[in-house]
Amino acid sequence: MKAIKGNFGYLIAKRRQVLFRTILYFGIALALFITGYVTTGTRKNLLTVVAVLGCLPACKSMVQLIMLIRAKGCSDEAHRVLAPLEGRLIGMYDLYFTSYQKNFALSHMVVDGKVILGYGQKEDCDLKACQEHLQTMLKQGGFKDMTIKLSDDIEKYAQQLKNLNQVEQAGSAEKEDEVRVLLYEISL
Repeated sequence: MKAIKGNFGYLIAKRRQVLFRTILYFGIALALFITGYVTTGTRKNLLTVVAVLGCLPACKSMVQLIMLIRAKGCSDEAHRVLAPLEGRLIGMYDLYFTSYQKNFALSHMVVDGKVILGYGQKEDCDLKACQEHLQTMLKQGGFKDMTIKLSDDIEKYAQQLKNLNQVEQAGSAEKEDEVRVLLYEISL
């Protein structure tokens, strides 16, 4: 499965990709080190230097893997409930936002005009802090008067999605796409 940000199951697919990449990078660095040691009989050779430098991208990949392991995506149960309710709205799944103080896991989000609705499962997200963080990021991105409503109650969120689908589309599709792109850029 290809990992496309915003699709259901993105975090799981991305986790697999990064795990494979991390193992590959460390394997290459180890192979270079062993090759240099076997051919020269000592650690003091050029391939050891290349192997050590090869550990830099491997370690960067390891950090990304650790972040992806910590991130929790949308549960199958929530996906079954929310997917049929999207209607004309474009649903964004498995969003994991990071800030200096906290990390925020949102299972589902939609953008309609100047309204952003989001659902975070109870144990995964401090909704008030997440709302403030997203508001700050949107202002920095040039979106001033956006209304963000986050919920951890799936029935309430489902009703909000139904209500949003019943009203006519409020904003332009291009502006909504720009907001979605910004949200994807600031999420893991």
